[in-house]
Amino acid sequence: MAKRSFPLSKVYGLLEPGPVVLVTTVRKGRANIMTMSWHTMMEFEPPLVGCVISGRNASFDALRATKECVINIPTREWVKQVVGVGNCSGRTVDKFAKFGLTPAPAAEVAAPLIGECYASLECRVADTRLVNRYNFFVLEVVQAWVDAAIKQPRTLHHRGNGVFAVASETVKLRSAMK
Repeated sequence: MAKRSFPLSKVYGLLEPGPVVLVTTVRKGRANIMTMSWHTMMEFEPPLVGCVISGRNASFDALRATKECVINIPTREWVKQVVGVGNCSGRTVDKFAKFGLTPAPAAEVAAPLIGECYASLECRVADTRLVNRYNFFVLEVVQAWVDAAIKQPRTLHHRGNGVFAVASETVKLRSAMK
């Protein structure tokens, strides 16, 4: 894994405008992965991420119990695994083994990073007030990692019905205001 520490003040740039992510949890010694696209940045520092996880999902139970997870950001090369992970249940399948993904130890939480992903955000639940009503968790990113070798990450953006857009070009504009 060629990831290096990443400044927490810049985490928003990894998630905005919302790539499809793989969320890892661990409960009672069993790691799980779920595919998620319903998330949003809520604050810059500390970086807060809001996300919706279905109450029918095994990851919901694990996150509610442990209050920890890792948001892993895959690139285009992993689209088949991303879709596969999202189409089976972690209650009955070891998704790391089934999809050939590598769990790697996190620094601040028990849930593993996914070695193949471009970036990994270690998170702790910061607020549960909207969980009972909306399945909406507020997560604080406590450690962030990126693969420094990937200069132009081709992240996936869900369009619905198995269709994804791929982000691949960075455009930097100078401010018109002086």
